[in-house]
Amino acid sequence: MQYRNPIISGYNPDPSICRVGEDYYIVNSSFEYFPGVPVYHSKNLVNWELEGYCLTDEEQLPLEESRPSGGIFAPTIRYHDGTFFMITTNVTSKGNFIVHTKDMKSGWSKPAWVDQGGIDPSLLFDGDKVYFVSTTSDEQGAGIFLCEVNPFTGEKLTESVCINRGCGGRYPEGPHLYKWFGKYYLMLAEGGTEYGHMETMQRADSPYGPYEPCPHNPILSHKEDMREEIYCTGHADIMEDHNGNWWLVCLAVRTCSDENRRVLLHNLGRETFLTPVVWTEAGWPVVGNHGLISTVMDGPLPGGEVQPVNRN
Repeated sequence: MQYRNPIISGYNPDPSICRVGEDYYIVNSSFEYFPGVPVYHSKNLVNWELEGYCLTDEEQLPLEESRPSGGIFAPTIRYHDGTFFMITTNVTSKGNFIVHTKDMKSGWSKPAWVDQGGIDPSLLFDGDKVYFVSTTSDEQGAGIFLCEVNPFTGEKLTESVCINRGCGGRYPEGPHLYKWFGKYYLMLAEGGTEYGHMETMQRADSPYGPYEPCPHNPILSHKEDMREEIYCTGHADIMEDHNGNWWLVCLAVRTCSDENRRVLLHNLGRETFLTPVVWTEAGWPVVGNHGLISTVMDGPLPGGEVQPVNRN
């Protein structure tokens, strides 16, 4: 089935996605804007409607001292045992926190602050353990740090430890930790969120590592793409749909252009894009066309009639 990218156009960066049955939800960064962290809902991964916002009062979203591009960075949404969890960073306030709800229409909880620094936090529910990862730094530089937490209170249950420092790209960030096929997969954004942006994948037998890099890293990047259609792909999240097909959402930009030229400027901000994912026999993801995506793509979309979107 053919569809068009971006699936959510305009200013909708840093997408994170989760599935609940046959329903799909995406959250995006909101920075200095109030209310914070929009939540979109879809049945088919292409047509999205704004469901509401996670952060709707001053206790959840203190922004008094926020600078431009301050405030809320890079949320993650997860669903576990009947409850939605959204975790993010308020760089203007106390840092990383979690809110939760069983019913989005009834609102989200008060923030549960987590005493681990950095940005771009994510959660992995693994049996009776909940792992919290974020990007921060120590005397050795930037890295991905992990601890176990109570997701309702934010209480740290273990000390924070560095589990990885990326695959060689600058600014390893945007970590998502998954458990698939009996292994722990760590996906990172590297290279910065500009024109060197990319996604890398690693895996290990333990969430604490050591991690083995994917042999065809980066799994997603347009930094060497000469088609001049899409740039800055990265900061991604992966999930399996209810038909057993796999998908990745990421941010990207479409640059200003006319019939004769394209310039490295964009006025719609970072938008949300979608691409299919398939797995090699060795258990590594292949994203889109060997790491490239397009404005028009084919994929086995789940449920619901797909309406044309984003023709401009």
